[in-house]
Amino acid sequence: MEGAEAEAQEGAAVARDLRALGYGDFPEVASRGPSCPDFRALCARLATELATLGTLEEQREEGAEVLSVGNGPGAEEEFLRQLAGLLRALHCPDRALCGGDREAALREPGAGLRLLRFLCSELQAARLLCLRPLLGSSSLTPLGDGAEEEDGMVQELVLTLQALGLSRPMPGTHASQLLRELHAKISELLPSLPPGSMQPLLSYPLNTRQWKALESVSQSLTDQYCCRRCLLLKRLDLTISAFHWSDRAKAQGQAMKAVLTPIREVLSPGSDVSIAHVLAARADLSRLVPATSVAARRGTSCAINKVLMGEMPDRGGRPNELEAPMPSWQSRREDGGGWKAGRQRWGRKKKK
Repeated sequence: MEGAEAEAQEGAAVARDLRALGYGDFPEVASRGPSCPDFRALCARLATELATLGTLEEQREEGAEVLSVGNGPGAEEEFLRQLAGLLRALHCPDRALCGGDREAALREPGAGLRLLRFLCSELQAARLLCLRPLLGSSSLTPLGDGAEEEDGMVQELVLTLQALGLSRPMPGTHASQLLRELHAKISELLPSLPPGSMQPLLSYPLNTRQWKALESVSQSLTDQYCCRRCLLLKRLDLTISAFHWSDRAKAQGQAMKAVLTPIREVLSPGSDVSIAHVLAARADLSRLVPATSVAARRGTSCAINKVLMGEMPDRGGRPNELEAPMPSWQSRREDGGGWKAGRQRWGRKKKK
């Protein structure tokens, strides 16, 4: 009875998530497995929207089919094969679904609900991330006097309001009232989240002495980061100045400055990471992503990576590859005598 009750609660939560995402016409198939065509169609719709929002590592065109929704004899096998790649791309933490026997795992009670719950949470997160480009067009007035240091705080406030579905506060709204509204809305939404989704990364309570030690470590890391970043920025400045030495660059000096100056001005040596980020971090932040993955390379790849260098002169510097010179042999009788003549000359030098 307890297992059936837990599965019923999970099914109700998945149905609520589907309705919130706009997929209200599929609540009855939420508990079915991959053998059901409607279940495969629902998973395919969720995966297609994830691909459209750019969540998947592979770039796909809008409307592309990520999961197969065919009804033929091999449709279920093809669906499971594509589902394995989708779960790997999304870094699914459910090891049972990502294991070798996925078909048997998905046929277990509640496995299909877990799969749909995971896809719904990924889609919710992808939609929230898509709100960030809207910050540039927002016209929210700062709550303070409009100082430049409040711009970042206002942007975070706009993102929070949009994510929670709240309207823009009226001019003159007190910060305390706005925080109460945010707290009430968050308290209303927290019970609808999956269990463990808000698990903090820092799960151990700290005392006063430990907080002071953490603050000292944070300040030390910030200082080291600033020192290293200052060094890198100085190298960047010297490299840029070296490009201006050539005759060709002298004619294009103003154009180069117009391109490089806006980029250089936003590079500051300071770090904006604080202890508040440690408190706000969730447990899923500890997931390791390879630096060479497609998702990581999106932020580091640029056009210069595809430029191939031409032939460069060999500057040497490899003693292990050099061959020893052959000795030059001379005849012993070039000076008019052999070893006896050499001994006679040596004897004359000793007499002197």
